Amino acid sequence: MIRALVLALVASVLLAACTGGGSGKMADGALYGQALPPPDPTRAVVGAEEYRVGPMDTLDVSVYQAPDVSRIVQVDAAGQIGMPIIGAVPVAGKTVNEIRDELTTRLKARYLRSPEVTVSVKEFASQKVTVDGSVSQPGVYPLIGKTTLIQAVAMARGVNREANEKKVAVFRMVNNQRMVAVFDLNSIRTGKIDDPQIFANDVVFVDRSGGKTLWRDVISAVPLIGTFVPVL
Repeated sequence: MIRALVLALVASVLLAACTGGGSGKMADGALYGQALPPPDPTRAVVGAEEYRVGPMDTLDVSVYQAPDVSRIVQVDAAGQIGMPIIGAVPVAGKTVNEIRDELTTRLKARYLRSPEVTVSVKEFASQKVTVDGSVSQPGVYPLIGKTTLIQAVAMARGVNREANEKKVAVFRMVNNQRMVAVFDLNSIRTGKIDDPQIFANDVVFVDRSGGKTLWRDVISAVPLIGTFVPVL
């Protein structure tokens, strides 16, 4: 299924390139050649304090001097966590600070006079990246905090012998439009270019050296390393 998704994206890039023609513009008039931007806010893994919790995430809830209340708990499919004394608490769509405040209010009303609550995300299970192509273990991986392209490839146990490390594509949704940019892992490792951040729902595709594939045409459709073209 991962392979089918990436091939569909590849084909649509070709269509986008043809639509843009030789003018260097996308179909909606925006210019090519811009750095790959962050995704739409609802799709991004941001800083820990800004991250909004989702189903299946795991939270570490600690209440000072109340070990019977402190626990590691997973958000259920309904977006709730179960806590001693106060019961089910809706947390999906909230930041860790908002969850902390909610838990503090509920504990103060029913259990503790001045509870000191801390909340952190132990596992970002609702935020994932797809890594495919010439990597050792293609698959869908959870994003744990801020993750870069090099780290995403490492999650898939690195590139394999067939990999073309100069041609690694990142697919991303920006302003409800799927975009693709190509990066050179060797240039990132040597510090020639920055290691771009990877966000939730990105698709990372490592090209294969040798052999004629549709991917060659996709690479040629991207004007510069680290810039994007639209995927229709």
